[in-house]
Amino acid sequence: MNQDMTALGMLELSSIGVALAVEDAMLKAADVRLLIARTICSGKYMIMVGGDTTEVQASVKAGEENSMEALIDSLVIPQVDKRLFPAISGVAELKDEDRDALGVLEAFSVTAIIEGADAAVKAADVKLFKIHVAMAIGGKGFLLLCGALSDVEAAIEAGAREIGKRGLLVSRVVIPRPEPELFQDLI
Repeated sequence: MNQDMTALGMLELSSIGVALAVEDAMLKAADVRLLIARTICSGKYMIMVGGDTTEVQASVKAGEENSMEALIDSLVIPQVDKRLFPAISGVAELKDEDRDALGVLEAFSVTAIIEGADAAVKAADVKLFKIHVAMAIGGKGFLLLCGALSDVEAAIEAGAREIGKRGLLVSRVVIPRPEPELFQDLI
């Protein structure tokens, strides 16, 4: 992520055709970097952009204005925590010393889990190592983080509170001292 990418914006849409037109409008409207644009479960489409806050806001606004009836949800995080990007792309590293406790948040939408992840990592000293968005889980999203038990509890609570504001929280779980084999399936 470039240093000038301080914000993250995203749209979740119900029509793939409309989503492609929205993606084009977003990229034409502002100087943003396309981070993810793809189909997700339940026949939806997700567009995620990054950049300067003003540019991301302009891009998302253009997307919303061109989304017709297809807009499910949108989001702009002005000062996004940079730890989200490796977790989304699947390149976050996990060390043995990070594994005192495992925290899991699950949300009914992709935008909600991204917003919850940002709140969680800003609340405590945790290692966010995975954000799974909508593939093979019915359009939901979940995150995995770990660290000291008290930090994981604080992060999960903050993330759950943020997702709860949207009414989209599915579950929140904290597992103290998880078995090492559990991580083999998660990484």
